[in-house]
Amino acid sequence: MSGVRTITLGAEDAEQRLDRWLRRHYPQLTQGRIEKMCRKGELRLDGGRVKPAARLAAGQNLRLPPLPEAPAPAPGAVMSDADAALIRDAVLWHDQHIIALNKPPGLPSQGGSGVGGRHVDALAEALRFGYKDKPALVHRLDRDTSGVMLLARTPRVARRLAEAFRSRATRKIYWALVAGVPQPRMGTIRYGLVKAPGRGAKGEGEKMRCLPPDAVADTPGARRATTDFAVLETLATRAAWVALVPVTGRTHQLRAHMAELGHPIVGDGKYGGSGQEKDSAGWGAQLGGEISRKLHLHARFLSLSHPVTGAPLSITAPMPAHMARSWRTFGWSPEDVPADPFEAGP
Repeated sequence: MSGVRTITLGAEDAEQRLDRWLRRHYPQLTQGRIEKMCRKGELRLDGGRVKPAARLAAGQNLRLPPLPEAPAPAPGAVMSDADAALIRDAVLWHDQHIIALNKPPGLPSQGGSGVGGRHVDALAEALRFGYKDKPALVHRLDRDTSGVMLLARTPRVARRLAEAFRSRATRKIYWALVAGVPQPRMGTIRYGLVKAPGRGAKGEGEKMRCLPPDAVADTPGARRATTDFAVLETLATRAAWVALVPVTGRTHQLRAHMAELGHPIVGDGKYGGSGQEKDSAGWGAQLGGEISRKLHLHARFLSLSHPVTGAPLSITAPMPAHMARSWRTFGWSPEDVPADPFEAGP
């Protein structure tokens, strides 16, 4: 049994349900055990009692009672050489404080229901590079989204990076291929977001639903969300290469916002399946032909002040193979567009 511990939650923990967060980090805990700890007041959030379904927020302090030890790994659960090579090959840059990855599409950031043990957090064991502890995630990307991810090599750096993401002291630019061409070609999306439950017995298929900004305050659980967008290139009226900046960082924000705008991201079966078409162009989120059905959403660029030295730090991630292939098909080149198309304004 471990002793009593208090954990300060980071940006990557925000908006998760407490019970799901616990099962992800402590798989030896059952749902019944979690509910019992809540009823008895053994689990406390910022000093107060908490329910299993409570949503977590960055910066909160979670008190954990003594927990049973995790079972020993099953035979064959050791990381394969191929997975170790995969995650090491994904390293874009590192120093003694930070590791920057180009996360491959299809690789989850963390464990969870249906994920198993193969995710960035687990594979980070191969990224110690001489340190005693593995690096820690400080933010996440969706399973099918590729691109820049930062890991902190020490707890102190993890706290500073989490604060930078929470206070929006970082700048993230995503690239996406969307159905149709947004008009105007540069603008801001301000739809609020609220989680819509899935239809499965355990909530499978839940997704974010967009709301008009003036409806957010009157909708339980809704949160304001803001996304800047700019069209970089077009394929007539059929598709567009867009740059996206998530001014806020909500779950599935970019995917839900683009679908609500009528221009779903190509390959997004959750928010813009093949049945969703834009009236003016007649194209859904799948372009067909030689274009991959994988999600075309990539965290291209991340800039921030280094959490220790204070020096400017900018990381750019090459596109994954399926997106690079689509770009070649359309005759588009990353060298032909500005690194930050928003600097010059509309």
